[in-house]
Amino acid sequence: MSTDTIEPATTAQPDTAGTSTVGRIREVLAGWDSVIIAITVVVLVVASVTNPDFGSSRNFAFLVLDLAPIFLIALPMTFIIITGEIDLSVASVLGLSGAAMGWMWNNGFAIEAIIPMCILLGCLLGALNGFLVARLGLPSLAVTIGTLALFRGLAFVLLGDQAVSNFPRAYTSWVTGTVGGTVIPNLALPLVVAAVVFAVILQATPLGRDIYATGASDTAARFAGIDGARLKFWLYVVCGAVAALAGVLWSLRYSSARADNGSGLELAVVAAVLLGGVSIFGGKGRLAGVLAAVVLLATLQNALRLEDISNEALTIVTGVLLIVAVLLPNLLKTVRTSAQRRKLKNAP
Repeated sequence: MSTDTIEPATTAQPDTAGTSTVGRIREVLAGWDSVIIAITVVVLVVASVTNPDFGSSRNFAFLVLDLAPIFLIALPMTFIIITGEIDLSVASVLGLSGAAMGWMWNNGFAIEAIIPMCILLGCLLGALNGFLVARLGLPSLAVTIGTLALFRGLAFVLLGDQAVSNFPRAYTSWVTGTVGGTVIPNLALPLVVAAVVFAVILQATPLGRDIYATGASDTAARFAGIDGARLKFWLYVVCGAVAALAGVLWSLRYSSARADNGSGLELAVVAAVLLGGVSIFGGKGRLAGVLAAVVLLATLQNALRLEDISNEALTIVTGVLLIVAVLLPNLLKTVRTSAQRRKLKNAP
């Protein structure tokens, strides 16, 4: 695990308040968050200029709908990766939630009961991951690869190749609709609220500081009185619940519950989190960069689809960005370390 942490609530105190403010502004502007946000703005502008269809209100709504599942799942995934763990089963949780939704709808359950039951199912699936990782101490990569296959298999047991549709129009119309006839999708406000809640928790609460401390050094956190195992367990539960909610929204958006819903989505989620500046080794990262990376990935995929680029090419783009997300921070760290060593060597 990395010993390099970002702890917003415990920065060093400079000599003057003015210097403190200027220093913080410089830190933010020089951070990876700002780089990703700037790149995202540039890509949005270029896409709008090169393809008139990209800037249309209809395409904007599609863009929000496309990024919604990744956006939602990336929130708890950021917390998990900061603690030094990972969850590769999220797309399978999404698929199993959708399959359970379809199965229950076929068997006469009311939609008002189906949705909370799917979220409860996500909590149970997340609890299984949390128990194996946090309580038994098994490696999260191996555990969640295993549950990825397990949950997807269970989804096919429930529905097979069947697609369940004809969900209540009031629900499907709300998910795909806009606010009061404007260009703003109905899902936009809940996504913003969720982002604010998760950001405040991570950056401005004791829980957020515990998450950073656990990722920086599990042993040191334990000596500081932080129950890292309990923390990780509940983060997996939350991640499962959010992934299940994303599965419900996915099924309602397409009015189709299938066992293979969301296949491969975990790659996009992990790519967004790492590209947003969260260290794969834990203890470092901010949510602003992650959310900008989600928008960046969704924009690139949307723009490529408008150019009739194949899904295979989109997968390649996601894979390349995932590799870049892992390599680039380490490369930049190596460059900074080398520069500091040369500076010290040349110092009088």
